[in-house]
Amino acid sequence: MRHSIRHPVATLCVALLLLAGCGRDEVTKPPAADTRAATPVRTALVERANADHRVRAVGVLGPRDEVRLSFKVGGIVERLDVDAGDAVRRGQLLATLRRAEVDASARQAHEAVEKARRDLERGRRLRAEEVATEEQVQDLETAYNVALAGLSAAQFNARFARIEAPVDGLVLERHAEPDELVQAGQPVLVLGATGAGWVVRTALADRDVVRVASGSSAVVRFDAFPGREFPGSVRRIAPAADPRTGTFEVEVEVRADGLRFVRGLVAQVDLVLPPAAKLDERAVVPVTALIDAEGNSASVFVFDPQASVARRKQVAIGALLGERVVVNSGLAPGERVITDGAAWLTDGGAVRLVDDRG
Repeated sequence: MRHSIRHPVATLCVALLLLAGCGRDEVTKPPAADTRAATPVRTALVERANADHRVRAVGVLGPRDEVRLSFKVGGIVERLDVDAGDAVRRGQLLATLRRAEVDASARQAHEAVEKARRDLERGRRLRAEEVATEEQVQDLETAYNVALAGLSAAQFNARFARIEAPVDGLVLERHAEPDELVQAGQPVLVLGATGAGWVVRTALADRDVVRVASGSSAVVRFDAFPGREFPGSVRRIAPAADPRTGTFEVEVEVRADGLRFVRGLVAQVDLVLPPAAKLDERAVVPVTALIDAEGNSASVFVFDPQASVARRKQVAIGALLGERVVVNSGLAPGERVITDGAAWLTDGGAVRLVDDRG
C-alpha cells in the first residue's frame, strides 16, 4: 500500500522537475540571430555639377585627314611596297596592278582610233569625189571622236592601275595582299596625312551637342601621357546624327607639342561650353549608380547609415557628363548612392560598406 501511494508522488515530482528544466531552457535561450547576409557595396557622394560647365566625353586620336587609296580599275595586285605604320612621301609608289589586262585595253582603244581615223580619211576622199554623202562623213567623224574618247579613258585607267602617295603621311591600314583580286574602288591602303595635324573624334548625345559650338576650347588628356593636358578646339560638328548610334561626331583639333602621336590613342575630352550654353548646377552621380534606366527616368539605391540598409529611390536624370550623370530630381547633395553592388540589392536590404568614393 505504501509503495502504491509513493509512486504517484514520485511521478509528480519528476514531472515538476522536468517542467522546471524546460522553463529554464526557454528563459536562458538567446534570441535567434538575424540570418540575413549583408551585401558588400561601395558608395559615392551626391555632388553638385562642376562650376566650369564642361561637357566630358571620350574619343580616339587620329590624323585630321585620312585618305582611302584604291585602284581605278579592278585586277590582280602585283606589288604592295608598304605596310601599316610605314611613313611615306608624296609621289612615292605604293602599289601596282598586273598590267596585262590594262595594257591590252589601252592597245585595243588605240587600234580603234586608228581604224576610225582611216575610215574618216577614206570618207572625206569619197566625199570629194561625190561618191559619199555629207551625212556619211559626219557619222565617220563622230565615230572617230568616240574612239578618241575611248582611248583617253583607257589611258586614264592605265595610269591609275598604280597607287602613289598623294601627300606625306603614315600608312594606317593595309587591306590587300599581292596576288589578291581587288575590285575597282576597293580600299587597298588608308593613308593619314600627318602634316595636316591631329584630331580627337568623339560622339555626343543630342542634349550635349546643341550646347557645343565650333571653335570652342577643349582640354584633352591621354592615358599614354599621364599628368599632361593638351589644349584643343572644336574643329567640326557633324550636321546629322549617326543612324546606327544616334550620336553626333565632334572633331577636336589637338597639337602634339613635339610628342609622338599615333592613331588610336584613347582621349578624355573636356569641352568648355560658351556662356549661353551653361547649365545651372545640379546634383550629379556616377553612371554606375543607375539601375532600370529608361529615357529620363531611373532608379538608384541610397545608403541609409542609421540602419545600414539600401533605400531605393526613383530619380529624374539629365545630361551625361563623362562618367557622371545629372540628376534633376529625387536626390539631395550629401546623400550617398550605391555604385558597386547595386544590381543585386532590394529595397530595405542589409548592406555592408566596403569603401566610400568622394
